Amino acid sequence: MRLSRTGLVAATAALFAAAVPAAAADPLTPYTTQQLNWGDCPFKPAAEEKPAQCARITVPRDWADPAAGPELEVSISRVAATGERRGAILLNPGGPGGQGTPLAGALAALQPTVNQLYDFVGMDPRGTGHAGTDDLGFQCQVPVGRLPQGPLDARDRSKASIAAHQQTPRAVAEACQSDALAPFATTWQTAHDMDLIRILLGDEKLNYLGYSYGTWLGAKYASLFPGHTGKTVLDSSVDFEGRLQADFEAFPVIDQRQFDDVYLPWLARNFPAQLGGTAAEVKAKWERVRAYYGTHGLAPDTYDGVFVGNGSPFRWALGALIFLLGAQALDGTAAPGPAALEGDLDAVSRTTFGVSAAQLTTDRVAASNLAPDYKQVSGTRYAVACGDQPTRPAAWYKRLSDRQGPRYPLFGWAYGLGEPCGFWSDKPRHELPDVPAEAAANILVVQGEFDPQTGYEQATSGARSAGVPLVSVDDSPFHGQYALAGNPCVDGLVNVFLVKNSRPKDTTCPGVPLPGEDQVYPVAGPVRGTGASVQTRLSGDVTALRARVQDEISAVNRHR
Repeated sequence: MRLSRTGLVAATAALFAAAVPAAAADPLTPYTTQQLNWGDCPFKPAAEEKPAQCARITVPRDWADPAAGPELEVSISRVAATGERRGAILLNPGGPGGQGTPLAGALAALQPTVNQLYDFVGMDPRGTGHAGTDDLGFQCQVPVGRLPQGPLDARDRSKASIAAHQQTPRAVAEACQSDALAPFATTWQTAHDMDLIRILLGDEKLNYLGYSYGTWLGAKYASLFPGHTGKTVLDSSVDFEGRLQADFEAFPVIDQRQFDDVYLPWLARNFPAQLGGTAAEVKAKWERVRAYYGTHGLAPDTYDGVFVGNGSPFRWALGALIFLLGAQALDGTAAPGPAALEGDLDAVSRTTFGVSAAQLTTDRVAASNLAPDYKQVSGTRYAVACGDQPTRPAAWYKRLSDRQGPRYPLFGWAYGLGEPCGFWSDKPRHELPDVPAEAAANILVVQGEFDPQTGYEQATSGARSAGVPLVSVDDSPFHGQYALAGNPCVDGLVNVFLVKNSRPKDTTCPGVPLPGEDQVYPVAGPVRGTGASVQTRLSGDVTALRARVQDEISAVNRHR
């Protein structure tokens, strides 16, 4: 089959036409003619996953000048179509900086009907290393002496506290920008890697499924290579037609909304004897427990962070467990929780702290490593977030903290003081255009109403600006919907799009019950109306796999 290379060639032809003689070798040839040597993956699939094959491809460090600089290696994985192949679906879990190769086997197991027609292809984007190996990729080494010492509380607005909070983002930005790879670990470069994968797979179109930041990446691929954009699903979406950084700046707003309107009422329904019977009572106790932990070894910022970006049932259970322990210590009494959540709380305790929930103590919680480790951080995370587009200065973020803190105290005080992009001095090297109509015709956006990691308003703005349909999930507070939430309405609509080539119009799916509950408790929010005619219930198959993958996707997009 003759391969179309117009996408990659268009990006570089203008740079070479004037300077390179007609007879000179095409600098893209070594990359577009390499062979994919599939073999065993360096990671082992879980028992319920499908086994994948892995390969490595060589990419230029800079697609704008392929002959300059050292080459890079990118890992990809594949679970081949089980039936008559229509193409491949490239997967991205988000981040920025998330490794996608382990995702292929999981999603192929979760959506076998789609895998019958498509290869599921995972990718560890440039700068992220290689999953299953010791290679973590582009890591910023932050000197310990540059980081603040002692517990922090962003509600403390003294000059000393503000200066201490700003030490970390300044040190992170300087450490990451000092690495020569930083200007080349961007969405523009990764999108070109994606088109190379399309060529090496022998496909005219690249189909795509991306979560969170992966929606930005998929949309920008579509904007740069519209003629090669196949069916594209953008799940838990940023505003891909706006500023990427604006989606991070909205974290305090959407975190507070989920916390106040969904999480606290859920705690009140399930733990009334321990935490209070109303959301207001639970919130008042949460504040008292925050103060208790602050005097017993757990920094206030760290305690707040437990409840920030709570985009998965695992994180909900972790927050509940830590809150319950503090309330028990504060009140000096213990009351049994609901049996429906007992197993979840115990599993979270064993995974996070290494002991059963019955053995866990507040001292062990305080001594655990709950705070982010900034001594070594993902360079790709910040090279993309701060390098894709022009940034705003640290003073602007300080003023944002002053505005957001009083209204959204859960994360509003801390976010603006801790944003490394405020100290990022490098300018973007490439413009990222908006999605053209040619590509928009192949895109579908899916979004939960109370997602605390990508706001519903951001997804709506991107979908409306690009003129693409939006599948809204009413009352859903979690991050990652398709294949992960057990929602037959969402899965059905997306699968019909992928398998039957029928893209839905704007649709609202009802949500699924929250952990430990057997019914949906409606919450007023930005979604207007619900698909009442669609019966929604959790399906029983591969529930553990869904939950694990959803938490992994939430975790990779929670890194700040």
